Amino acid sequence: QAQLVESGGGLVQPGGSLRLSCAASGFTSDYYQIAWFRQAPGKEREGVSCMSTSDGSTYYIDSVKGRFTISRDNAKNTVYLQMDSLKPEDTAVYYCAADSLGDGLGLFSPYLYNVWGQGTQVTVSS
Repeated sequence: QAQLVESGGGLVQPGGSLRLSCAASGFTSDYYQIAWFRQAPGKEREGVSCMSTSDGSTYYIDSVKGRFTISRDNAKNTVYLQMDSLKPEDTAVYYCAADSLGDGLGLFSPYLYNVWGQGTQVTVSS
C-alpha cells in the first residue's frame, strides 16, 4: 500500500534549521499534490506548504514564507521541507501528506490528502 514516512525532526534552537524528509513508497502512480502539515498541542492541523506535481508549483502559508522551502527529489521519490530561521511557534508534529486522487480540493485542506505519514516532532526551543 502507499506509504509516507517522515524523518528529520528534532530539537533546534530558535534561528536554527532543520530539513524534513518524506519518503514515498507503494504508490502505483504519482500523486497530484504533496504537502506538509503541522499540528501543535491543542491546535488544529495546519497546512504549511504544498507542491503540485503537475507543474511544480509551490505554495506556503504566510507565516513560513521566506523561511521554509518545499522540494522534491524525483529519483528518490522523496519530498523535503527545508526549515530555516525557525521560531518557537514552529514547534509541532509535522506530517507529510499526498493526494493521489486528484479531487481538486483546496491545497491546504486536509480532506484533499488521502495518504498521510505518521509525523515527526519538531521542537524549537532554547
